[in-house]
Amino acid sequence: MSKKVNAGLIGYGTVGKGTADILLKNKQDIFEKTGIDICLKTIADLKIDKTKLDDTLALCQVVTNNAEDIINDPEIDIVIELVGGYTFAKDIILKALNAKKHVVTANKALLAVHGAEVFKAAQANNVTIGFEGAVGGGIPLIGVLKEDLVGNNIKEIFGIINGTANYILSSMEAEGKEFSEVLKVAQEKGYAEADPTFDIEGIDTAHKIAILASIGFKTLIPFDQIYVEGISNIKKVDIEFAKKLNCKIKLLAIAKKHDDCIEVRVHPTILPNAEMMAQVSGVFNAVEFVGDSVDKTMYYGRGAGGKPTGSAVTADVVSIARDIAGGCAERVPVLGFTRDFDYYYPIRDIKDIKSKFYLRFTVLDEPGTLAKIAGILGKYGISISQAIQPDDRAPGAVVTMVFMTHKTVANNIMKAIAEIDSEDCVSDKTVAIRVKELV
Repeated sequence: MSKKVNAGLIGYGTVGKGTADILLKNKQDIFEKTGIDICLKTIADLKIDKTKLDDTLALCQVVTNNAEDIINDPEIDIVIELVGGYTFAKDIILKALNAKKHVVTANKALLAVHGAEVFKAAQANNVTIGFEGAVGGGIPLIGVLKEDLVGNNIKEIFGIINGTANYILSSMEAEGKEFSEVLKVAQEKGYAEADPTFDIEGIDTAHKIAILASIGFKTLIPFDQIYVEGISNIKKVDIEFAKKLNCKIKLLAIAKKHDDCIEVRVHPTILPNAEMMAQVSGVFNAVEFVGDSVDKTMYYGRGAGGKPTGSAVTADVVSIARDIAGGCAERVPVLGFTRDFDYYYPIRDIKDIKSKFYLRFTVLDEPGTLAKIAGILGKYGISISQAIQPDDRAPGAVVTMVFMTHKTVANNIMKAIAEIDSEDCVSDKTVAIRVKELV
């Protein structure tokens, strides 16, 4: 005998429509796979014109402009929140959880910043909150960490998890254009928002790595302690130098677990072309988990979009529906571990993290400049592994030179750059990009 589970969807934007399309148009296929009649009973959105329903809305039993209609409906088991943002979405989610309804959301910003409150509410009410769609679009990541890799002690997480930033960097490399030119094209194509700050400054990526690291390392990551650096200072010349080094530049999310602390950071990173992650281009995402038993596993796919993210949201809805049908709600802890949702591991300061560095200097081509810079680097214990100087040089002209360093503490790099940039021979701020070693 089949079981019926009702869901209500709040937010009918790009992801909302993608989710509704899947749940309504693939309803029979989902039933044949699960034996559960998952009914998207109600869709709510302030902008819906009930006199002009599209073909998806026309399949839904109830269409409303009031989200409270879903929260207050005793027949609805699962509330799907796809509004986004912090204030209204948080209010809706907490109301749903406190009404003993299960929740599915793709709201990574809310979970990264206010996750503790949301997770505690779910636990207190013995209901589930699913958020597979919050990270990686259609790529299965949350479920992999919580269930498939449950036998592993997760050591490291690396990822390209923002399609906009990856599209921009890939296009700069392929087309030989500057950041601002490519950003404009990305906005015209709909790959970047009118205000792209969250994407290009690494904030969106930080939201996502906060969630992944929280699950992977069995702790709640304080969002304000994540080091975040975006790609807006990357120039065509950096992309060209990276090519000479047989490398690419990517905006990378990095999380590592040590015995006494963890690292969680977001910044541009130079990757050797031999790294699989370096080959991820355009709007695609990729994430690598390193476990003590399974070693490396990598997950690749579309990191955004209505249908890909809707696929992940649907997966959560189906998973919860299966638990309801089986009478085992809250089968998996909300974050995959049983600790309280409090800060647990200290976060290592970015200044104390060792790395190889790419350093780009813009200087006057005059005698003694190279020796002066090398001397300051040596003063702070920074060893140079490679120097690249321009082919065309004219005494007194402004030139660009690049040093690759051996592994060193970031604090030494910061101090050296501050001193170098104060020299009269330096005409622009020094650019420092961390370099990932090939392992």
